[in-house]
This record gives sequence, structure tokens and C-alpha cells, in this order.
Amino acid sequence: MKSNLRCIRRRFVGVAMSALMMVPGTVSAETLTDALIDAYRNSNLLEQNRALLRIADDNVAISFSNLLPTLDFVTNWSGTHPNNGTQTTFGTVYGDNWAAVYQLQASISLYTGGRNRLGVESKRETVLATRDALRSIEQQVLLQAVSAYMGVLRRIAFVDLRENNVRVLGQERQATQDRFDVGEVTRTDVALAESRLAAANSELEAARGEYQIAREAFKVAVGRYPGKLDNPPAMPTTAASLDEATQVAFRTHPDIREAQRQVTVAEIGIKIARGAYLPTVSASISSQTDSDKQAESHTASIRLSQPIYQGGSLAALERQSMSQRDSSRANLHQVTLNVEQDVGNAWANLEVSKAVIRSAELQIKAAQIAFDGTREEATLGARTTLDVLDAEQELLDARASRIDALATQYVAVYTLLSAMGLMTVDHLKLGIQTYDPVGYYDAVKHSPARLSPRGQKLERVLEKLGKQ
Repeated sequence: MKSNLRCIRRRFVGVAMSALMMVPGTVSAETLTDALIDAYRNSNLLEQNRALLRIADDNVAISFSNLLPTLDFVTNWSGTHPNNGTQTTFGTVYGDNWAAVYQLQASISLYTGGRNRLGVESKRETVLATRDALRSIEQQVLLQAVSAYMGVLRRIAFVDLRENNVRVLGQERQATQDRFDVGEVTRTDVALAESRLAAANSELEAARGEYQIAREAFKVAVGRYPGKLDNPPAMPTTAASLDEATQVAFRTHPDIREAQRQVTVAEIGIKIARGAYLPTVSASISSQTDSDKQAESHTASIRLSQPIYQGGSLAALERQSMSQRDSSRANLHQVTLNVEQDVGNAWANLEVSKAVIRSAELQIKAAQIAFDGTREEATLGARTTLDVLDAEQELLDARASRIDALATQYVAVYTLLSAMGLMTVDHLKLGIQTYDPVGYYDAVKHSPARLSPRGQKLERVLEKLGKQ
């Protein structure tokens, strides 16, 4: 009987240790890097925000077009029916009187109080802010992939642990039944073993269900279901201290940089509102041909407009722009506080997970000794079956705590990186080609015409992006 109990104990320890290591690494297993790469490539959220960035890029082109001249072709066809006749030297001529006027008109704004130039500058700052927003989304996508990856590993480890627990408790129930058959224990001991086995089966099914839920979360985060996952790599370097992490976040976090750009945009908005008080000067040239009169005319004009009274609307717009600046500044302060809080929370969670791991390892050692001693004492009749089951449950709980703490530690490290603004493809060195936010901007910033070679090239690029 003692040999049988020792065999059960060795099996329990062996499988539980495998669960502590989560999933054994294999050559064909996919890594965390693979998951991060697929998450970056498959993210619909990133695609959505890249399109929003292109919209902001074209807003620069639209604003820049206000600095350029415009050229319009205008034609007007007119006639009367019935025609009562037209008097000529040869008499009255009848027939429909159709006439066409062709006009070519060019115009340009010479002076707008700086509003057009400031409009371009404002849109450029908005582009930079949108780029930072895209980097923030990139961080969210990659962090979600890490969380999903570790979530699957965590659930696999729990399923392995629960399956082993069911096997061990099944053997324990059989050993208790054997001892009952020879009169060493009572029927109550058998019932306790059966009850604990039934509870273990219930926990196993719950663990399997949570594993399926983790798989679905992985699909949303990465764009596909997980295969056989490898052990996570070495944890990335973050910062030596909380203060250092906070200072890095202040310098690099995209949310702070975006909020700073928004303040700049609001300040430019005040200048634009004040420029509305200044005069506007525009020039135009037109050439017109009248088919009826067989005459051509050419016109050149300069127009000056100076606001005198607008019912208070210009002052209201100026006040609105000043309030928008104040709002943007307050938002910058709040975003900075939020980032500082996120860094502090991530740092605390990382420290807590390290402490939990150390405590769990000590708890496992103590629980293992208690479990071994209780089982040995049970073979001598000094302990009951319930004592053995309780000791086994404490050991299982200690191992589960360590598994959970290991997964939490990995997520906490990457969460800290995200809070510092470093959770990016480039910083993680994933080795893949990333989206270039500058390329499209450089192509459109000077308002290429649709029929120009550059405009046609852009049409093909957008058509290709729309089919992806």
C-alpha cells in the first residue's frame, strides 16, 4: 500500500511541475513574436486608423490648395422657342435662337490675413497628432496580443493541472476503496474521496471552458486561432526604477505627444480666428466667347473685402478658439496624469507578481512537505483521508498561484512597456516592415491633380488598399 501511495505522489509531482513550466517548447511551436507579428498584420483597428491618418494627410492638401490659383471652364447654353423672328437687313429671320457662352476663369487669393497659411500649418499639426494616435493604437494591439498569448498559455497550464488532479484523485479514491475493503478506513473516507474527485472533474470542465474562451480572445487579438504555443521568451528590459519609467513615458508616450499637438492646433486656431478681422484680397482673370454675337471679352479684377460688422460672430469664434485652447491644455495635463498613473500601476503590478511568485515557490515547498508527510502518516493510520485531500488541495492551489503569477508577470512587463510608450514593432524588434505614415503624406501634401502622373499613382494605391 505504501508503494502505491508513493507512485501516486511521484505522478502528481511530475505533472504539476510540467504545468508550472506551462507548455513545453518545441521546434514547431509558434512563439510570442509570431503572435505579435500576426496581430500587427491582421489588425482591423490599425487599418481603420491608417485610413483616418490618410484622411488627415489629404486635409493638408485641401488646405494647401487654398494657396494656389484656381482655373474653371464655364459654358452657358440658352435659347428661346418659339422664336418670333429676328430683324436683319435682309428681313425677318425665323428659327430657334440658340446661343452659347464659353468662359475660362482664373482666380487666386492674394491676402487672407494669414488664414490660409495658418490653415495649412494647423492641418500639418493635426497629421502629426493623428500619427501619434496611430502609434497608441499600435501599442494597444500588441499589448492585447501579449495578453491573449499568455491567457492561452495560462489556461493550458490550468487544464493540465486539473487533468492531473483528476487522475491523482481517481487513484486516491481507488486506494481509499482498497483500504476500505480491507477494513482500514470507513465508508465516510470513501465518500470524501469520491466527493473530492467529483469536484475536481467539475473544475476540469470549467478550466476547459476557460481555455476555449481564451482561444476566442486570441483570435480577436491576433487574427487567427492559436496553434501549439511555445514558452514565452525572456522578458524585455523596461526601466531600472519607477522614476526612470515615468520620465521615459513623459518623453515618448504617444498619448502625451498627441495631446501636445492638439494644444498647438488650438493655438493656431486662435490666430486663424483673429485673422478673420483682417481684409481679404483676391484677383481674377476671365476670358469669354459669345457664339451668338461672335465676340470675345477679357476681364481682370482685384477684389478687396474688409469685415466691418458681422453681428458679433467673429468675436464669438475668437472666444470659442480660446476656450478650445484651454480645453486642450487641460486635456494635456489630464493625459499626463493618466500616463503617470498607468506607469505606476504597471510597476506595482510587476512588483506584486514578483512577490507572489516568490511566495508561491515557498508555499509550494512547504505544501509539498506537508502533503508528503500527511500521506505517509495516513498509511500508518495517524491521518484521515480528509487530511490527505486537504493537503493535496493546498499543494494544488500553491502551484496554480505560481502559474497565474508567472502569466501576470509577463503581461505586467509588457503593460509597463506600453505605459512607457515603447510597446511598438520597432522597439520590440519584430523584424517586419511597418506602415510608413510619411510616404502617403509626402505624396499628397502639395495637392497633386487627379489627372497628373502622381495623382493617378495615388488612385492606384488607394484602390489597392481598398481591396485588401
